[in-house]
Amino acid sequence: MDIHSPEQRSFNMSRIKGANTRPEMLVRKWLWANGYRYRLHARDLPGKPDIVFRGSKAAIFVHGCFWHRHGCRYTTMPSTRQEFWIKKFADNMERDKKNAQFLCEQSWNVLLLWECEIKSWSAKAEPKLNEFLRDVFGTGRKITHDY
Repeated sequence: MDIHSPEQRSFNMSRIKGANTRPEMLVRKWLWANGYRYRLHARDLPGKPDIVFRGSKAAIFVHGCFWHRHGCRYTTMPSTRQEFWIKKFADNMERDKKNAQFLCEQSWNVLLLWECEIKSWSAKAEPKLNEFLRDVFGTGRKITHDY
């Protein structure tokens, strides 16, 4: 049983952002500070990548661990309406996989950064991002994603 009324739950869910999230903003600030210029939320690309470098055909997805099911400690399961949530999460994961696969088939370089990696920025996200950018803007094409 949910502790909130359907109206309150609907309001709470409507407040969850799909773009310009805190993890995404941290990545964008780091990129900008390091001289990288990019486009945001390319609607014409599958999955609307959060950050796009069109000239280099590079896309960065910043995924929340809960919604995209990373498997870390932030990947919790709601205790109510579990059938709904299981289907919802499975659909999200399938869609993410198809979008990344399509971009790769179109010769795009794809990087997936997880919310938990960004929380431990210097240990995980920054080295992963540096390697991706070095490969994209330096020596050649590389696809980095953990689907």
